Amino acid sequence: MILFTFNIVNIEADSKNGVQISDEERLKISENNTKAILRILDIHDVKASFFVEISIAEKLQNLIKAISSQGHEIAFYNKNSALHEIEETKKSVQDFLEKQIRGIRQKDHKLPHEDLKMLEFNYVSNIDNANILFPFKRLKRDTEITEEDGISIVPESISPYSQLPYNDFVFQILPMKYYQNMVFETLKNDEFVLIYLNSWQFTDFSKYKFDIPFFRRLNSGKKMEDKLDALLTWINEKELATSRMKDYIF
Repeated sequence: MILFTFNIVNIEADSKNGVQISDEERLKISENNTKAILRILDIHDVKASFFVEISIAEKLQNLIKAISSQGHEIAFYNKNSALHEIEETKKSVQDFLEKQIRGIRQKDHKLPHEDLKMLEFNYVSNIDNANILFPFKRLKRDTEITEEDGISIVPESISPYSQLPYNDFVFQILPMKYYQNMVFETLKNDEFVLIYLNSWQFTDFSKYKFDIPFFRRLNSGKKMEDKLDALLTWINEKELATSRMKDYIF
């Protein structure tokens, strides 16, 4: 099973030449990037899970409703929000969606599982920072879903073929043929492959002058759209199964 997940997060980089890019503009970029992802998923009839960063979730009500109405899962991405902020946002989003938010993803700021369970999350999908100086280094890790404090823990996927993780940077940098081989070999060994990308990777950096390293501009914007389209085309040709996170776990 292939689990496609997308983190809806605003790009944090400063702008070049002192040009100011407001929070509203950054939010609009995230919204437009997400709409591009939705168009590609719709073409290939693939459902995914979208992890919306908590601090911007209530500002993206229309986008979240559109994502949900197209059959995708809405979950949360916790950047650095406090427990009470997560609780308030969860209640608000559930009220206007009329659906329960089951999943949460964490990276730098990780709350205890018992706290997440108290907020009635059913699963947590934690991710690591990719070390750009040595981005492909990963030790062997457990790739099976486990349960702790009554909540399902979904690990990052790692390829037994290459020992590379399925993080955002690896997708952006690797040739598609090599990435496809990774997916194919992993599915022979593991029950699922969890892929995650960030909405900001689909930004056109020739249009928006953010000050980011060259290796993060590489294959970004339209090239990321083309890579996602190519991967989904290959998945459908090979008749590989895909699923939203919540459907696969439960």
